[in-house]
Amino acid sequence: MKNSHLDQFMASFPNTGLTFDDVSLVTQYADFLPDEANVTSSFSRHIRLNIPFISAAMDTVTQSEMAIAIALEGGIGVIHKNQDVISQSKQVARVKHYLNGLIRDPVVFNKRQRVIDLLAEKARRNFQFSGFPIVDDNGCPVGILTARDIKFLRETDVPVEQAMTKNLITAGAATSMDDAFNIMVDNQIGKLPIVDEAGKLIGLYSFSDVKDIYENTNPLFNRDSQHRLRVAGAISPHDDERIQALIDADVDALVIDTAHGDSKGVIETVRALKAAGIKQDVIAGNIGTAEAAVRLVDAGADAVKVGIGPGSICTTRVVAGVGIPQLTAVYEVRKAVGDEIPVISDGGITYSGDVAKAVAAGAASVMMGSVLAATEESPGEKLIHQGRTYVAYRGMGSLDAMKANKGSRERYGQKDVNNPEHLVPQGIEGLVPYRGKVAAVLHQYVGGLRFSLGYCGARDLGELQRKAKFIRVSSASLHEAHPHGVKVIKDAPNYQTKN
Repeated sequence: MKNSHLDQFMASFPNTGLTFDDVSLVTQYADFLPDEANVTSSFSRHIRLNIPFISAAMDTVTQSEMAIAIALEGGIGVIHKNQDVISQSKQVARVKHYLNGLIRDPVVFNKRQRVIDLLAEKARRNFQFSGFPIVDDNGCPVGILTARDIKFLRETDVPVEQAMTKNLITAGAATSMDDAFNIMVDNQIGKLPIVDEAGKLIGLYSFSDVKDIYENTNPLFNRDSQHRLRVAGAISPHDDERIQALIDADVDALVIDTAHGDSKGVIETVRALKAAGIKQDVIAGNIGTAEAAVRLVDAGADAVKVGIGPGSICTTRVVAGVGIPQLTAVYEVRKAVGDEIPVISDGGITYSGDVAKAVAAGAASVMMGSVLAATEESPGEKLIHQGRTYVAYRGMGSLDAMKANKGSRERYGQKDVNNPEHLVPQGIEGLVPYRGKVAAVLHQYVGGLRFSLGYCGARDLGELQRKAKFIRVSSASLHEAHPHGVKVIKDAPNYQTKN
């Protein structure tokens, strides 16, 4: 990233840490509309993003439902590690299996059931699909009842086995989506039952589902080379059992998630993973300085995560008295790593304008906690407080998070502290106003980023980094930027007054 204005601007504040509210972007000439701006970016060395948004590895933010939702929008989620190894790997597997075309628990009917009863059950459960595998008493498929079979029945008060299509084609458990697609095309069938060695039904491929995936009818989806959604998993240094379980679950990236990424254990783990030749990208953090970034790049990191204390629920800067304001930290790290690997800005994002500022300072993407914790897909508890819906949100350094599982304690170097009274938290618990679905929230943030690109005359994120201009703002200027002189009676979907 070469931006002489940005370098001069940051050099004019030696030994001063700046964050998002300290600056504003300067408008520049544009010959395009915001909708034409390209917001694709990179998560890590080998993983692209269709939108530069990542959900944080926090136990009130990212489990499989969140990771699926954000990948469907073009970003990526990092499944948190404040849970046992098996649970985390299952969360990863759910994401990877979400778009693979295989229905793992298909709706089936017994061959002796009557068609009229099958149709009644279909109506009762509001199934929007037709075509049901028919099994015998041992659970082995013996036919398929299709919409065509039902259409030409003279009466429906007959056993299913009299109406079903019997010339059944099946495939084994190891059948890939590619293999299934070819089998269904070659035999011109809409359903392909998958059976185990005993012949029992264990899954079902639907041609319409597989065809949609192949034709990329949703190009925004963030998918791997096998058309599966991408997902990352958080680990601790030297977390060998968890690492292997996540690799076995086909995780796309391993995120070494610690409060202090510029440490021996993190660097050793990056080196060991890269030396082992794993296919997954390795992201390391969190850091806040150029020197830390260089050490992680030398160790082989595929991306670095920047952020020491900017999160809304983090108290590291007041408990430990350390941390670099986020804009300065991102700038210094990006200046050190250049274009070799992406920089992830983790924390401090409140408004969509903060995303643009983070990118302009050098970030390839932003990781968000509180914003996404407030959505329907987060695992946080939804509750009513003073007549309004809120979502429970806590820092991974909060006391309750540390008590819940050792993953949180490991992140803050307190793995071996078993007495809760001896824990030293670096985070708090709170409530965030409910925002609705992830898709709706990200629509606003992506929209805000596109408008920023338009105002700055940048057609993509790389151009924004090359030509962005910052201006330092005063407290009066910040006050002017927000609604003032009025009483806000209704929140906008992309603006909420800070507490």
